[in-house]
Amino acid sequence: MQAKWWRSGFFYILLLVVVGALIIARVTSEEGPTPVSLPEFVESAKQAEIDTIEHDGETLTGLQGGQEGKAIITTVFKADTDAVVTYLGEEGIDLGAGGIDFYATASGFDWGTIALTVILPIVLLGALFYFLFFRAARGAGTQAFNFGKSRARLSIAKRPDVTFADVAGTEEAKEEVQEVVEFLKSPQKFQALGGRVPRGVLLVGPPGTGKTLLAKAIAGEAGVPFYSISGSEFVEMFVGVGAARVR
Repeated sequence: MQAKWWRSGFFYILLLVVVGALIIARVTSEEGPTPVSLPEFVESAKQAEIDTIEHDGETLTGLQGGQEGKAIITTVFKADTDAVVTYLGEEGIDLGAGGIDFYATASGFDWGTIALTVILPIVLLGALFYFLFFRAARGAGTQAFNFGKSRARLSIAKRPDVTFADVAGTEEAKEEVQEVVEFLKSPQKFQALGGRVPRGVLLVGPPGTGKTLLAKAIAGEAGVPFYSISGSEFVEMFVGVGAARVR
């Protein structure tokens, strides 16, 4: 019995992609601090619009509600901590007790954001690629990892019992392939005289003119197995694989 669609691996991968997309959209849509110029930042501090300032060596961030509060504004200020404190003091901003709290923090990556916006999409795309390519290829007609496996089919379990007597109206063709039959029966006789193995015989004609029947008759006359393969199976996703499989 065929599994229900919601039990398939594709359904769970699709669900994972949708959930991941929603999480990424949620994280990226969160409002961050507004970038401002340095004079605007100083003015906001003077107007008591912020109560905490953080400096990570490259940027100044103004927060409301203490160090764990919400970041309101940010500005670029590449300098060491002492230079920042000196500058803010010269601008009339009171830092420390009774004024604006100041914290020097180490700059670093927000690994949570990086994981959600970079690593998670890669994992989701990898899972989707695995399902669409690797798993689908195992069940597809042109298998990506079984491309060297022959699809030739043995027509019957025993050697064909079809002979030239069963083929009518192709006397000239039967005479021309008689040499192939003789070689298949006793190749040593031809090899002793320096003969080479025939590479094959090309039978050309419209459908229904007896090409396949004649090929079976050759195998039946020579007492060898008969294999068949469709011409469409020469076409492969990898160039040359179809012909190599047949060989």
